[in-house]
Amino acid sequence: MLSHYLQNALSDLRDIINITEADIEDIKKAEHTTQFDRLPLKEEKLKSFEVKKALIDNEISSLITANPNVDLPDLLNKEQHILLDELKVELNNLRDINKKYAKFVLLVSNLYNTFLERVIPTEMQGYDKVTSKNSSILEVRV
Repeated sequence: MLSHYLQNALSDLRDIINITEADIEDIKKAEHTTQFDRLPLKEEKLKSFEVKKALIDNEISSLITANPNVDLPDLLNKEQHILLDELKVELNNLRDINKKYAKFVLLVSNLYNTFLERVIPTEMQGYDKVTSKNSSILEVRV
């Protein structure tokens, strides 16, 4: 069962990486709707990965409990070692992709916030940001 859980976790992880890479490309093209459309799928894959990770942890704990005098590396077969190594590589890939994604998100967020601040100036009153009364671009007349 451990090999099965590892394979499925790897599959979910690779799907998450592919979705995140597609999100990066969509940010570059300013195609936000496709990104938002993929969000439920990404959340589903993340939940699925978390479940499989918990199952992997339980399987490994069961193996250790059933064989207390054997070291973990000796409990796993060659395929399981390979799958665990692949899982480690893919987790590192996901970390790197998420860093790249976070940089794009931060850039876009700062851009929108700067535009908004120029259109509707705000000022700080204590810890609250409030619209400035001296808005030069927007003026409402009744």
